[in-house]
Amino acid sequence: MKILVINGPNLNMLSKRDESQYSNLNIEQIINLLCKEFPDCKFTSYQSNIEGELVTEIQNAATLYDGMIINPGAYAHTSVAIKDALEICKIPKIEVHLSHLANREEYRQTLLTAKSTNGYISGFKENSYLAAAFLLLKLI
Repeated sequence: MKILVINGPNLNMLSKRDESQYSNLNIEQIINLLCKEFPDCKFTSYQSNIEGELVTEIQNAATLYDGMIINPGAYAHTSVAIKDALEICKIPKIEVHLSHLANREEYRQTLLTAKSTNGYISGFKENSYLAAAFLLLKLI
């Protein structure tokens, strides 16, 4: 099983962000955790701070992967382009957020991109990715 893990803006800076909201792990450590928990899967990590690069990666995903975990970061609340790319991409997709969005600022309550995925998980830090992988395998 090949799963693409996409991370959006500022997720390359996890070590500098509020650990109580996000995690004490960086993206590479989260990917390593996924590989350890799901040894029969091949996880490919992609991170960009640039919206168009994320769109292109999503557009190419269906021909290369069986499923996708995406943390669009702040673009979850603003990007129609990423939402549309996710809608076009026909593989199973789960959106994740490290922080508990319902406990955050009002502007974080709108999730444009999640509407084009099979579902979303929020608030479990790195365990959000583990839960998404578990559920993604059920969908695939």
